[in-house]
Amino acid sequence: MTAPQQLKLLLTEEEIRKGVERLAQEINRDYQQKNPLLLGILKGSFIFMADLIRLLEIPVEIEFVRLSSYGSARVTSGEVKVVHGLRSQIKGRDVLVIEDIVDTGITVGYFLNYLRRKKPSSLKLCALFDKPSRRKASVPIDYLGFTIPAKFVVGYGLDYDERFRHLPQLYFIED
Repeated sequence: MTAPQQLKLLLTEEEIRKGVERLAQEINRDYQQKNPLLLGILKGSFIFMADLIRLLEIPVEIEFVRLSSYGSARVTSGEVKVVHGLRSQIKGRDVLVIEDIVDTGITVGYFLNYLRRKKPSSLKLCALFDKPSRRKASVPIDYLGFTIPAKFVVGYGLDYDERFRHLPQLYFIED
């Protein structure tokens, strides 16, 4: 599968697969004898979460929320909007938030604070990609796949204006 010319390859399908496998091993180790609630942030995390869950050897429950701070722009608005909220009770539960990418940290930081107020037994964050150079809000990432440069990335579930999610590799958009 070839990508449009303005896209430049950052991570191959194989590199991503190995990163997801490593994360699954860490989660399997840390959640033995537990039944965590995996909470995916839509839309970007759905491919990552599906691949991750298939590699887990522990019982899990899943839930999804949809947050937005980008719209159709390539830069966050800084204002978080809950498009589809939490439906599961999380008080006293082990909750693992699954996020595709932590960029400025504003969106996921907002969501983690929201979840903390609901008093889960434990709350951790698993992110496949991290751009620490763009951080505006401090966010602890408990399980991290890859640290990437401060470029706008697409593929493997991440999009630009709803395009490029289907690509199995990670690309950056060349300006």
